[in-house]
Formats: sequence, structure tokens, C-alpha cells
Amino acid sequence: MVPSHKFATWLLDNISYILSRLGIENNRGVEEAVYTVIVFLTAILLGRTVRHIALFFANRAATRHKSSIGSELKHRHTLTRCSHIIPPIVIICLLPVAFDDGSHLLNAIMKLMVTYTLITVAIAINSLLSFAWAHYDKHENTKRLPIRGILNVAKGIVWGIVAIIAVSFLIDRSPAALLTGLGAFAAALLLVFRTTILGFVSGIQLSLNDMLRVGDWIMVPSTIVNGIVTNVTLSVVKIRNWDNTTVMLPPYTLVSGCFQNWRGMKESGFRQIEQSILIDASSVTEADTALTDALSARHPLLRDFLQQSQQEGFNDENLSDGTTSTNLGLYRAYITLYLRNNSHIATDQRLMVRLLPQEPYGIPLQIFCYVNTTVWSEFTSIVATIFEHLTAIAPQFSITIYNYPASDTNKTGLPYIQATPSVR
Repeated sequence: MVPSHKFATWLLDNISYILSRLGIENNRGVEEAVYTVIVFLTAILLGRTVRHIALFFANRAATRHKSSIGSELKHRHTLTRCSHIIPPIVIICLLPVAFDDGSHLLNAIMKLMVTYTLITVAIAINSLLSFAWAHYDKHENTKRLPIRGILNVAKGIVWGIVAIIAVSFLIDRSPAALLTGLGAFAAALLLVFRTTILGFVSGIQLSLNDMLRVGDWIMVPSTIVNGIVTNVTLSVVKIRNWDNTTVMLPPYTLVSGCFQNWRGMKESGFRQIEQSILIDASSVTEADTALTDALSARHPLLRDFLQQSQQEGFNDENLSDGTTSTNLGLYRAYITLYLRNNSHIATDQRLMVRLLPQEPYGIPLQIFCYVNTTVWSEFTSIVATIFEHLTAIAPQFSITIYNYPASDTNKTGLPYIQATPSVR
């Protein structure tokens, strides 16, 4: 080996002199090996020194500006990961001065160092992509769109490009020729990466169509999914159910099938009540004067309603929810007035108290309205309070709420028990 640089020649001469002083026989192979190790260690030391110096000034600059970007760069160790590219570059710059142009050892070492450099470049690019994603997701992604899948695709593309370039460099082939050869394995690659490809396409559809966001409450029919979306990646959608269990679901399942997203309900600020009370049909009767007088004395809301109904030219068709001709119509009218005067009910939204087609179990009296809260615990408490009150007040209208099995009652109001004949 004949170095082409004066410094390399001087270093090789000194190595030969030191070896001779140590009593080691003048062997060209030993001299070259010691020389290569010294140059390599020197390059590594110099490269790490340059890396630490560059990293020190970069961290100082990020700290001095006291910006959120600088803090995030330090917190995510982005600069540290990017600085790994410096040592191999320094080694690549210093090694050629130690060898002649035709050295096979130099070619082998350079191939390894270029491959290592490509790996550090991929690490640096991916760390920058992760930092950009984290910054955008935290400060700009106000809709909480599932863009992590796009980040994973970008990282995969970077590693794929680096792998192709590294392999083509190691085998001295053009990347284009390598890609042409990989075409024969396209079917196998599609089979292996089927889930990733489907996840990528599904993630794009979910993001572009705004079908799903992190933090959405979703329900998927025929599955146990009923909770909050916590993360969306290429291969899985993570949902935290109400029992704090985590459910994993492939993204393409949401795109190819159907799911219910409760985001619209949460953004509107209202939650719907659509629940029925079953009325015993045999308890529905015409409203007489005694019933209307008793109800008017007991319920001020209904008193105004009844006084209005007695005005000249008034008939039941003027009422959207309730009538005055039957006890059930008065009951509907009371429920409507009760809901309209309830502070928990959104009166600017649709509110209906209607009768559904009769069933074998009774007449369904459906309440359709909106509660002005979306908090689940508050909603269930309000609904329970409303229906407890309506169930308890029904007897005042001579209305019987259907209850299976129905029990006959005698004149005392106690359950009627039919006597069983004794067997003699």
C-alpha cells in the first residue's frame, strides 16, 4: 500500500520506525494493518468530536430562542439522532488519504461506511418526519385527523429507498436494474404487505373524508367496539371502550363496513331522547269534568292549557302534542308542557310526544326530544328523572303503565288472587 497523501506517508514511516524500535520485524502487512486501525480510530474520534461540537451549538441555539420548536427538538432528541450522520461522513473523508486508488481494502471499507451513512441518513430523515408530525399534530391538527398512518407510510418509503440504494451500492448494480428484478416478486410483496397497503389506503380515506378523528366515540355493529379512538396507524385502530379495555380494529374494516360516529352529537351539544312508555289500552277513557278539574287544580301548567282549550273556536286540532277529549290526550299535553318547562331540555330543538302503532303489550307513548348536555352520566340521570316522574304521575290521569305480567286488582287495590279449589 502506497498512500497518496504526504501526511499518510509520514504516518506510515513513523509506524515502521516504532515497530522496529519495539523489535517487531519489518513486515509490510503488519504496518498496513496498524496504519489502517490508527487512521480509522482517528477518523472515529474526530467524527464524534465534530458531532458533539455541532450538537452542543445546536442545543444552545434551540435553548436560547426559548421557542416551542426548540423545546420539542430537545425533548424528542431530534438533533441527537440527526447528528449521527457526522462521524461516518468524517470517516469517508479521511480514509482515502490513507490508501492508494486501487486498494481493495479501501473499497470494502468505503462500501460499508456508505451503507452505514445511508442508515444514519434514514434515521435523521425519519426523526425529522416524527418531529414535524408531532408539532403539526399538537399545534395545527385541531381536527385530530388520523395522520399517524401517513407518517408511518413516509417512514416506510424512506427505509425502502435507503434499502434499495444500499443494496445496489453493495452489489455494484444500478437501482433501476434492482427495481426491475424486484418486479418478479411483486405478487409476493403485495401478499406480504397486503395489510399495510390496505391500511394506508384506508387511512387516506378516513383522513380525506373526515370519517374518523382521534378522540371520536364510535360504535361498530357486530363487534364489541364502543368507545373512544385513541390512535390510528397503518395496521390498527385502537379504541378504548367504556370499561377501559382496548380494542384493536383494522382500518379497512371501518372503510369496507359501517360504523357509527358520535362526533356530530358531541359537537352539537345536544343528546337525543327517543324512548317510549307502554300505556295499557284498557285504561284510556274519555276525559270528564271531574278529571279535568282535579288535574287543573293539581297542575298549574295544565290549568292554563285547559283554560285555553275552553276558548271559542278552539278544537283538538290546534294542539300538536295533546288533546282534551281523553285522559291519554291530557297526559300527552302534560308531558309536552313538562318537557318545555324543563331546564335540561333543549326547547329550540325538535320536541314531540307522540303515539306509535299499538302493540300487543299496549300503546307506545314515545318521547322525542334533546337534552342540552352530551355528558353520558348527566344524560342518563336526566332521562331517569324524567321517566320516573312520568311513571309516578300517570295514575293521576287514570293512566295505567303496562307491566308484564299484569296483575288484576280487587276493589281494595290489592292484587287479586284467584282461589284454587282444594283437592279432597
